[in-house]
Amino acid sequence: MHNNDPRTLIRISRETGAEETGEPLDLGRHVRELRKARDWTLEQAAKKAGLARSTLSKIENGQMSPTYDALKKLATGLGIPVPQLFTPPERQQVTGRMAITPDGRGTGHATATYEHELLAETLTRKQMLPYRARLRARSMEEFDGWVRHDGEEFLYVLTGIVRLYTEFYEPVEMRRGDSAYYDATMGHNVISVSPEDATILWVTSLA
Repeated sequence: MHNNDPRTLIRISRETGAEETGEPLDLGRHVRELRKARDWTLEQAAKKAGLARSTLSKIENGQMSPTYDALKKLATGLGIPVPQLFTPPERQQVTGRMAITPDGRGTGHATATYEHELLAETLTRKQMLPYRARLRARSMEEFDGWVRHDGEEFLYVLTGIVRLYTEFYEPVEMRRGDSAYYDATMGHNVISVSPEDATILWVTSLA
């Protein structure tokens, strides 16, 4: 692995941050969410399921444990298989996750060619890895071959002038405000062509 390879940062990102723990499924709340997703009133859902309104209300409020017969009726009324009543949605509509990284407070990881600063490091299981990088390299000869890793990548120039080298395209010179989005499995390297070290924002997909 090259010492400038972002796979090291990806591994660090996946290993750090506060762990998240799953919560047990609340059947009543899940049934209510399924009903509301269909824009049904309690009366409408109870009628479709062939249940008394009071029975459905008690199920949704956790005041009774439904029998298997009631679960079958409920699933039929909702148009889903019984197991789906106990399967939480893969992703909640609103998670409320957020992380603030004050300027200069990200965790630094220096290499011979880049000086990385990890952002939003407190969040685990991120779908993206954002980091700021100061480009020390001034030529391709300073790299030990191409950088390649899984996923896609977004690059945004913050300061200076950079040159983006990719395996299948001609080198591109980019200035402040310019950006690029590319397949990260394609070989790529970035150097500064400014007198000073250029800085860029990189966002790498983790999914």
